[in-house]
Amino acid sequence: MGEFDLIARYFTRPVRRATLGVGDDCALLAPAPGMQLAVSTDMLVEGRHFFANVDPEALGHKALAVNLSDLAACGARPLAFTLALALPRVDQPWLQAFAGGLLRLADDHGCELIGGDTTAGPLNICVTVFGEVPAGQALLRSGARAGDDIYVSGTLGDARLALDALRGHAQAAALPAALLAAARQRLERPTPRVALGLALRGVASSALDVSDGLLGDLGHILRASGVGACIDLSKTINLIAFSALQASATAQFDADYLQQCTLAGGDDYELAFTAAPTHRADVAAAAQASGTPVTRIGVVETTPGLRLIDAQGRPLVRHYASFDHFA
Repeated sequence: MGEFDLIARYFTRPVRRATLGVGDDCALLAPAPGMQLAVSTDMLVEGRHFFANVDPEALGHKALAVNLSDLAACGARPLAFTLALALPRVDQPWLQAFAGGLLRLADDHGCELIGGDTTAGPLNICVTVFGEVPAGQALLRSGARAGDDIYVSGTLGDARLALDALRGHAQAAALPAALLAAARQRLERPTPRVALGLALRGVASSALDVSDGLLGDLGHILRASGVGACIDLSKTINLIAFSALQASATAQFDADYLQQCTLAGGDDYELAFTAAPTHRADVAAAAQASGTPVTRIGVVETTPGLRLIDAQGRPLVRHYASFDHFA
């Protein structure tokens, strides 16, 4: 099977929103009047972002999900995406499963594949996604203000728990099979919080998606906004999905290890955002409307830096290093 046969069989679909889709040198998008384009690119590299034996259907899902998560953090509605795919060989069953996972999620969000590129080489997946947001209403990292509440959506740490278990990490190696399967679902099939991001427009003062670890990513908001923050660790310890962990299994996990997973684990693709205390009812309404739980974990402060406290408000000295590709 040649390159163009591969594209035609697995990745060519009828044009819906785009003016021109797959098949020409460029795709054409026409944003609605009064809208801005939101654009984001993410790359997934075998051995760096996913295991070689990962389910290709799950990999297709994740390749698009991590980009949709960026649109969610901006409060943008998905429109379309391009796919650049390097393949070591043409494996038709693999391609069928990969395309299935990719395009099912695309259909769920009304996001059409409009172009890209294929080549031979080590397995590498690069997606660029396009969304639209009303001019002036995008959620940015730079809007947090002293006194704002700090929230996070969903659960954190389960993806890190699964990754450590699959790598044979001493803390997670004995994770029971059923619990590993639940945690692995969060690692390989993250849920982009698009509906929540849309509901937070006009409510959140800043937002981003949690991809490299909560504290590290939250630091981007603090630096962009010129503020600091205080995080209550008695709230974050409960962010890992204990509902998926049986009481008999949780005893094997050290509290510091669980905090490492929730605060610096990465691969969660939840939203961290800030909002004024006067918007607490609006945040609750956005969470309910989008079917996404949110947890208030701290407060934005004037003094730069990130401070950690316990349930009694006492300062804690801890160091949690988030993921960095080049550290």
